[in-house]
Amino acid sequence: MPAKMKSFVPVEPAVLEARRELARRIASITGGPGEHVTAAPGLVLYHRDEPTPCYQASYEPSLSIFVQGRKHVILGETEYVCDSSSFLLSSIDVPAKSQIVEASQKTPLLVMFLRFDMPMVREMLSQEDLPEAKATAHRQGLAVGETTLGLLSACIRLLDLLNTPEDIPFLSPLIQREIIYRLLKTPQAGRLRAIATSGDRVQRTARAIAWLRANFKKPLHIEELANTARMGVSTLHHQFRALTSMSPLQYQKMLRLQTARERMLMDGLDATTAAYEVGYESISQFSREYSRCFGLPPIRDIRALKSSGMTGKQVSVDPARDLHQ
Repeated sequence: MPAKMKSFVPVEPAVLEARRELARRIASITGGPGEHVTAAPGLVLYHRDEPTPCYQASYEPSLSIFVQGRKHVILGETEYVCDSSSFLLSSIDVPAKSQIVEASQKTPLLVMFLRFDMPMVREMLSQEDLPEAKATAHRQGLAVGETTLGLLSACIRLLDLLNTPEDIPFLSPLIQREIIYRLLKTPQAGRLRAIATSGDRVQRTARAIAWLRANFKKPLHIEELANTARMGVSTLHHQFRALTSMSPLQYQKMLRLQTARERMLMDGLDATTAAYEVGYESISQFSREYSRCFGLPPIRDIRALKSSGMTGKQVSVDPARDLHQ
């Protein structure tokens, strides 16, 4: 499987120190393993102290800053390697596979996750004096880049606000604007520009994805979906696969299976009820596709998840959360 590998480039001492400082802040705030929602809008901190198997995950427009540990995210045939020098930019709602490959109690995986305020992003992109990023041929909805001193410094200051909650409503939007600005100066800026620019084909494809997420239980009529996106059927297929590495039908199937898995684990639904609830008409088809996706038939998979101590919340299809978290 091809991987997005990074060539070795000497790193400035100031950048290395900023990465270490951000890692110290995240470790201090989290205090231990888990998902830590903060008082700053859209800001979540992750602390994981052991590797995981490869599990399904779902990403939405967001930024993940990795400062310790290593994680692999797989979209289609592309594997993105996220380590202590990386940020992961998700510009569109995409289901992917994810695996923590390096994490321990001594050196946990530490991640700062920030959900994008898309109106803010669009407002910033409307300004004519923003720096133009270099064009890139990369078209998928995920992109990995190398953290810069400016980006890391802004992230540290955003975490500092957690010590003074009264400052968050006033200063958090300003710092988040700076973070977006710093991203727009990186080679990965094209992903963010594309999804936030009205009228772009990526934006139209995003409209189709949003419709699918809201209506995945309904039968899929590709002509209706193309009309929603204001694109031709063949153009939609091409753009959809370029962004998500799957067809609209495969995307709908993934949403159905992830939701059914969550409902069986969280609410105790049996496989038949869960299948009908997410839109399947054939139980045998549901079982086949579920086994192909998750590696086990529904009943055995849910038993295995429960025996491992996982909860419904841990396998929910929330933004940027691995189904194993």
